[in-house]
Amino acid sequence: MEISEERFRPILITKGRITGNPHSVWLRAVKYNKKIYFSRHRPNGDWFQNAIANSEVKIQYNNMEFTGRASLVTDEKLNQKISQLKYPGEKRADEKRVAIEVTLDSSSKN
Repeated sequence: MEISEERFRPILITKGRITGNPHSVWLRAVKYNKKIYFSRHRPNGDWFQNAIANSEVKIQYNNMEFTGRASLVTDEKLNQKISQLKYPGEKRADEKRVAIEVTLDSSSKN
């Protein structure tokens, strides 16, 4: 199984931090240095807070499902790089964002 695109729109599935139920959302994602990144303006979104509270996530894309572990990106230069890759040539590529990095499990190599 492989994700070859640098930018793509998968479904991110997190575990609800309050309910424990699966929470699915379509998002723009970026593949960079063999990891998957999701970002947003502020850390107040459910999917973002869920991924921080419970790092086990799933990514569905092209009829495949990948499992992995999410972590908060704290490197500001990396956050900026992800925004530039996510929005190439767009003004919003320069906006400050928060991101999570998903390291896929070895059984679901990208």
